[in-house]
Amino acid sequence: MFVALTFQLFEETIMKGKLGGLDRMLRILLSMIILGAGFYIPSWWGLIGLIPLLTGIMGYCPLYAILGISTCRKGDVCDT
Repeated sequence: MFVALTFQLFEETIMKGKLGGLDRMLRILLSMIILGAGFYIPSWWGLIGLIPLLTGIMGYCPLYAILGISTCRKGDVCDT
């Protein structure tokens, strides 16, 4: 019983963190700009660009899940 309830809460949390198509594209574009700037101006700060790149590719944002946000529209299929 506890395991089923825990799994249901986990599944609901995952669904809230889904990213829509525009959000994913903007994250990937932003990450390319940050990574490029990090290589152009040699700095470790460019590695921060990996965060939006990974979340954009995966289509899931852990911070959005915590805050209960989803940019996936109701009619869209946001499976990744």
